[in-house]
Amino acid sequence: MPRRYRKSSVSAPPGYFRWEAAGLGWLAVDDGARVAEVLGVGEDHLELPMLDDAPATPAHAEALGRGLATTHAAGAPGFGAAPEGWSGDGWLGPLSEPLPLPLGHWDAWGPFLAEARVLPLVRLGSDRGVLDPAAVTALERFAAVVAGGALDTGEVPSRLHGDLWSGNVVWTPESAVLIDPAAHGGHREADLAMLLLFGAPHLDRVLAAYDEAAPLTDGWRDRVLLHQVHPLLLHAVLFGGSYVRQSLDAASRYTGGSRS
Repeated sequence: MPRRYRKSSVSAPPGYFRWEAAGLGWLAVDDGARVAEVLGVGEDHLELPMLDDAPATPAHAEALGRGLATTHAAGAPGFGAAPEGWSGDGWLGPLSEPLPLPLGHWDAWGPFLAEARVLPLVRLGSDRGVLDPAAVTALERFAAVVAGGALDTGEVPSRLHGDLWSGNVVWTPESAVLIDPAAHGGHREADLAMLLLFGAPHLDRVLAAYDEAAPLTDGWRDRVLLHQVHPLLLHAVLFGGSYVRQSLDAASRYTGGSRS
C-alpha cells in the first residue's frame, strides 16, 4: 500500500476537495502528463500518494511537455467546462483562501476570458479596495477587447490543469507529477503562460517538447502576457502590492492604453 498524504483544511469551502479530486481524475488521460492519483476523498480531506522529491532532469521535463500536449488534446466540451463528474463553479487560489472560479460553457475563448475570469476578479478587487476606479476602467477596457474576439486564435477548448505554476509540479525520481489543479476547459496557452509566469526547471525543454508534439499557433509568445492577466489579477486581489501594477501593465499591452 502506498504511503499516503492527507490534505485537509478547516477553512476550505464545502465541496472543495471533491472539486480537486474531480479535476485530478479528469486530467488522468492515457499518455498525458502524470497527475497525482486520488486514493480517497471526503468533505474535509483528500488523500494522495506521498511523492518523493528528486532533482528535475531534462528528460523528465521533455516528458512533461509531451504529456501536457496530450492532456490538452483530450479536450473539453467548451471553454469554462467543468471536469467530468463536477457541477457548479470551482475554486482557484491558495487553500487558505480559495476564490470562486466560474464555470459553464462558452463557445468562444474571448467572451469566456472576459466574463468568467477577468470581470469577476475586477468586481472582487474593487469591492476589496485593491483596485481603484482607474484600474477598474482599464481592466474593463481589456475585457471588452477580448470579449470582442479580436485576440482569439480559433483553437478548440483544451483540457487544462488550470493552476500550472511550478509549485504544482512535483519532480520525482520517475517523472514530473501534477498536483492541486483547478481543471477546466480553456486555451492551452494559458497553462504554458502560467508556467512562464513563475518559472520552472528546464522550462525551455518543456516548451520545446510540447511544441514538437503539438505545434503552437504562430505568435504564441506574443500572447503570453495575454494569458497572464488572469493569474496576475488573481494575485492582485489576494495579495495586492506589485501584482496590481503587473496585471494592469499586462492588460494595457493588448488595449494600447496606459495602466493609469
